[in-house]
Order: sequence, then structure tokens, then C-alpha cells
Amino acid sequence: MEVNWTIQKSDKEIVKKLSLDLGVTEIVAHLLVVRGITTYDMAKSFFRPQISDLHSPFLMKGMEDALERIELAIKKGEKILIYGDYDVDGTTSVAMMYSFLSRFTDKIGYYIPDRYDEGYGISFKGIDYAQLEGYSLIIALDCGIRAVKQVEYASNKQIDFIICDHHTPGVNIPRAISILNPKQTDCEYPYKELSGCGVGFKLIQGLSEKRGIEFNEIGEYLDLLAVSIGADIVEMTGENRVLAFYGIRVINESPRVGLKALIEKSGKQTPLTITDVVFGIAPRINAAGRIEHGKRAVQLLIETNERKAKDFAEGIENHNTERKELDQNITNEALEMTDDSKKSTVVYSSDWHKGVVGIVASRLIEKYYKPTIVLSEKDGELTGSARSVKGFNLYDALLQCEHLLEKFGGHKYAAGLTLKKENLRTFIDEFEKVVSRTITTDQLVAEIEVDLEIDIDEVDDKLYRIIKQFAPFGPKNRTPNFVSKKVTDCGWGKKVGEDKTHLRLVLNTSTEKISSIGFRMADDFEKITNNKFFNICYSIDENTWNGKTSLQLRLKGIKSS
Repeated sequence: MEVNWTIQKSDKEIVKKLSLDLGVTEIVAHLLVVRGITTYDMAKSFFRPQISDLHSPFLMKGMEDALERIELAIKKGEKILIYGDYDVDGTTSVAMMYSFLSRFTDKIGYYIPDRYDEGYGISFKGIDYAQLEGYSLIIALDCGIRAVKQVEYASNKQIDFIICDHHTPGVNIPRAISILNPKQTDCEYPYKELSGCGVGFKLIQGLSEKRGIEFNEIGEYLDLLAVSIGADIVEMTGENRVLAFYGIRVINESPRVGLKALIEKSGKQTPLTITDVVFGIAPRINAAGRIEHGKRAVQLLIETNERKAKDFAEGIENHNTERKELDQNITNEALEMTDDSKKSTVVYSSDWHKGVVGIVASRLIEKYYKPTIVLSEKDGELTGSARSVKGFNLYDALLQCEHLLEKFGGHKYAAGLTLKKENLRTFIDEFEKVVSRTITTDQLVAEIEVDLEIDIDEVDDKLYRIIKQFAPFGPKNRTPNFVSKKVTDCGWGKKVGEDKTHLRLVLNTSTEKISSIGFRMADDFEKITNNKFFNICYSIDENTWNGKTSLQLRLKGIKSS
């Protein structure tokens, strides 16, 4: 698959001035400038995030109404149900809110919809459960902004809703007691990119301030919030960066017993980074909802007994192993169905496990770079996940096909959808027409954003130490990528891994050799043999082997010089 390496441009004068002001190299100054950091004060805030940088929760539309209703429920002894989706953002949100409100009332429960029986978002079945169990207030987290009919259904049963969501609102807004969502057009909250758990945390922050609770007393919840920020792929800017920065610190210094058990299962060594969280912890939390039920993840995350937490983690680890097997098998089947002549991919099988279709959609994009939807079936309805490519607004494309869908929701780059089986063929044709009409040629070519082209000799421990201080990484603050040209392998390059799909190189520099690893890049082996010159795209990492830690390049691409 063709991949463009797009090198970021910066104003050379600004770079030079920032370099002098900070006493750093122009390489480091350039990395800051392309991230929008152009002054000494901005750099200071970037490298030293402060809790004081967080915005007041009372700037969020609906906050006062939400707090008033919660306080009333606590005072009257009403039963409160915490409701959230079955993914990482949803289950961490529920665990966080449930744990916090349990400080003030024992009239509290939680509900996670069944992925297969109810689907994503607020379900009528969940509302019926609330009525049956005597709940009069539902706090919905990471969902609800499009649940107009469901909230009305609940209201008719004398059940009130508070919605904490971060997804894009539709034309019609649910008639809830309060909606906390910074993406509402009339919400003046300064930061719009919070995760669902992040919106929930602002509610906790607001209630704490009302009750005179110091921020450090709610800091224990930042571990869950950091997991949600990493897993939900929200921007690593502004408040998200501050919250993730301190959340990672909590994970490394005093994680809740459930997360500690998952860390042990992941085999990750502390100190963990946000990348370790995304690839080591988040998939395990997700596996509960994919294979069995999302409430298993909540049980683990609210558990305070270490032995019970380990038992829950063992069960979730088994689910994760099963998820990996399903992922591989279904991906192989889906690849055979892909039509390379089209500008979109929509594939379906009644035999596919609904829990892994989102992962499979991402795998297909790695192979065929175009908007992709993967669907499975239950009871005559097709439900699935959609993933997009850079720059293409998937949500808007689905909106143009809304007449063929039972429901859908999500973001610019990821969405979930449900449609009747008889509408599948028409939907495939209509979606392809919309994509063909609106997508550009450039959007169909995979791209790696490269921060800077540097000489391989400029890679050293000092540069890596500074780059580590750019963490936590994520969208809008990704790990810096570099390009170096005309490099050579010293002759030790080889295919590695059980199935020999990875590539390990040892590159020549003017002073010493530097090892490199390219995952799933064995097909590039011929480009690096026989003392050939080649160009590489990479990030700088480190590797520990036999107790010794050394620099390592993580390859993103290889091109012949």
C-alpha cells in the first residue's frame, strides 16, 4: 500500500527564537512549533502541566441543573442508576461515577447494556430495568446525546436523566434534566475534546467544589480517566493532556487494585506510558464487553479486594485471548471480500462475532486505505462498526445515508450503526456513492505525518530524553516521527518473530550502530540488503534486553533511496 511521508513545515524565525529562549536545539524547537507551541510560556505549560490549568466545571452548560438534581436525589434517598456504554470510555466512566457517588449514598447501582442484545447507547430495556428496580434518576455517561425517544420513554415512567456525553449532538436534543456535552453549539465550555469519562469527571469536580471537597481527594479517579483518554483516541491537548499527565502518574504510583491486576496480566513494566495503557490495558477492558458483558469490566474497576480483583482479571484475560483469535480469523475472511475497485468497503457475514467488528474494520484500513464498515447479524438486523481515513468525515457520510439506518452515532473517524438486513444492498450502493462523491484522491492515500528530516547521526540519548518529556502522546501530540535518508544496514538485518513477519535492522552511524525494529515490515527486507542505501521513517524508542537499555528506532516505513 502506498504511504506518503508528509514533513511538517514551521516558521524558521520562530523556531530559531524559541530555540534561544528555551536553550534547546532547533530540532526540539521545531517539534514544539509544529505542535502550536511558539513561546516560552506555552512551552512551560506544555512541559509542566498543572491542575490549575483545568477549567471551572461551572462553565459547562447544564452543570448547575445536574448538581441540583443529584443533591436532591441524595437528600431524598432516591435510587440513582449509573448508565454507560460497554467500551473502555463507558465502563471507566461508570466505575468512576459509581465509586464517587457511593461516598454519599448507598442507593446506587450501575447498568451496562449488552452489546448483542441492546447495542450501544441508551436502551429501552435498560430503562425498563431502572423502573423495575425503582430507580428515579439515571446518570448516563459516554452516551445519550441522541437518545431522544429513550429519554421521553423514561420521563413517562417518572425517571429523570442527566446526560454526560461527548459525541456530536443531532438536530433534536433529548429532554433531559441536564445535558453536559461541550460539543453543544450553545455550550461555552472552552475545551471541546473531553472523553465521555472526562465529561463525567467535570461533574464530579463540580459536585466536589459544591461540597467543599479538595481536588486531591478526587485525584484517585484520574487513573480511570487516563485510560479513557488513551483508549478513546481523543486529542492529547489542553485539559486532556493535563488529566492524562496526572492520571498516568496515579497509574504508576497508586493504581486501583483492578488496574493493578490488569497491568500484571499485560506483562507491562512500570513506569507505564499512555501507549502501554492503550495497547496493554484498554484491549483487556474492551474484551469483557466484546466477548461476555461490559459489566465485568466495571466489577473489576470498582473492586477493592485484591484477591477478587485478580480473579476478575483472570476472567477478562481469557476473554482477551478469545478476542485475539476471533480478530485474526474474521480479518482473514473480510480481506477476501474486499473489492479493491471501490472507494469504500462494506463487508458482512452472519457468522462474525459482533464484538470484534470494530477491530476488523481498523485492520482492513491498514490493508486497503478507505472508509470501511464491518457488519454482523442478529435477529434480522445488521449491526457494526465504521472506521474512516484521515480527513474524511465518516459521521457526515453516514448522516447522508440516515434514511437507510435504524440508528447510528459516533465521531468523524469512528461510528457504530444498525440497519435492517433488507436495506443492506441499497446501503452499500448509497454509501459508496456518498464516499465517491465527497472523498478526495489524497484522502485515499495513507499518510504518515513526519515532524522533521534529520541525519541519522543526530539521534542520541539527549534528544530521546527531551522527546520523552513531550508525553503523554496522542492525537495532536503524537510521538514525533522523523525521516533519515541514505542509511545502511550493517549486515545484521533479518526477519524476526514466530512467523518472520517483522524486520530487525542494525543501522550504521558515524559513531556507533543503532538497532531498529519494523513490525509487520518483513516485505521490505530486500530494500535493505547488500549495502543498499535506503530511506527510513521512524520514531525514537528504547529497548531493554538482559538488563541493558539502549536506543532503538521504531520503523514506520522504508523506501529505496
